Order: sequence, then structure tokens, then C-alpha cells
Amino acid sequence: MTAISAVILAGGIGSRLRSVVPDLPKPMAPVRDRPFLEYQLDYWITQGISSFVLSVGYRHEAIVDYFGNRYKDAGLDYVIERVPLGTGGGLLLAIERIGSDKPFLLLNGDTYFAVDLKALSEFARENNADWCFSLFRANEQGRYMGMEVSPQGKITSLKSGTGHPGRLANGGVYWVHPRALSGSKFLPGDKISLEDDILPAAIGSGQRLFGIEFPGTFIDIGVPDDYHRAPALLA
Repeated sequence: MTAISAVILAGGIGSRLRSVVPDLPKPMAPVRDRPFLEYQLDYWITQGISSFVLSVGYRHEAIVDYFGNRYKDAGLDYVIERVPLGTGGGLLLAIERIGSDKPFLLLNGDTYFAVDLKALSEFARENNADWCFSLFRANEQGRYMGMEVSPQGKITSLKSGTGHPGRLANGGVYWVHPRALSGSKFLPGDKISLEDDILPAAIGSGQRLFGIEFPGTFIDIGVPDDYHRAPALLA
């Protein structure tokens, strides 16, 4: 499989988690005495990722000083949001470092989802996808992006915060074709949301969005209850 790089969105303030992790960016929240981000990097390195660009903002020094420019066999690069730009703004900064000639993986810095990268990439290529989502079965009402998915995996509608228990939901691991963001009306430095601005614009402009379900371990540490579940899931 062609080498693939990954962008990790790690710039958010994490206001819902501040009661239990008051002074660190969410990806640095300790899980069994290791930053949550380490578990993510470990997993994706085993899947073949050898180059990461981290889009960082709030307390970014905690991430940069801990990891530096290399972690195990993977190179790490950083783009820094000097003011909060949202998930979409963080992505647009990062893709300037990724290059525009081949697909890349997009990850949320507060989400661990054990996705088979080879299967995700093959499904994306088979369907000539612009975006390919990794999907899971949500067990909560309204927390995740709900979507309509055809039997062939084509995503026909999506809206954040509308997921229903038992329905397929966005797991925050995306395969992205370089053309997906070329010619975009959004520019680096814009304050925008991936979920509420970039993806709806993509589907509205006729881009090909597909999704494939994966059964692997999923944890989003964005709220205290799930953060407290993380040590058992990631043991």
C-alpha cells in the first residue's frame, strides 16, 4: 500500500473535560500514566503511518515539548493555531504541510478508533471517494454526527449532533483524497468547523462521500464519563 501520512486535530480547548483535566490539552490527558495521544500514535504506527502533522493550539507547548519531532519510527510536524480556528481551520493549516499529491488520513486528537487502514483505503479507492468515513454504532443520542448511508456505503446526508443509538455514526477517522480540498472556498486562517462547514459543503457540491463500518475499539474522551472508561478500553 502507498505510504500515507496523517493529520491529527489536537488544537481544541476541551471545555467539557476541564473538570478532570484542568491544565492540559485533551490529547495529553493521562491514561494509565501515558498521554492519550501516545495510544493513538502507537496504533497508527502499527497500521503503517510514518508521518504525522499535528494541528495544535491550546497549551500546544505541552504536546510539542513532550513528543518533539519524532516518536518511535514516525516523524512529527506541527502547525500552531495562534487563535482558535475550529476543526476545519486546523485542518486547512495542516494540509499545507501534508502536500497535495496523495491521500491522507485525518484523525481527531481526542478519539481512539481501531480502524483497519488497509481496508479503509481499499474501500475508498474502489469507490473513487473524495472522503471516506470510518463508521461505528453509536450508543448515545445526539452526541455524534448522524448520517444516511446507502447499502453501498455512499453517504447521502449528514448532520452533527443527530446520531441515534444503534445507528451508524462518524467515528472521526477519515481517508481524504487530495482533490477533496483543492479549490475549496475555505482558506487557511479561516475559523470554520469540519463537521458543520467543510463536510456539508463537500456533500452539497457533489463530492463523493463514503463510509465503512468498523467493529474495533472506539473511545472519545471528550467528556469525563468516557475519559474515565479509557484506561479499561486501552489496557
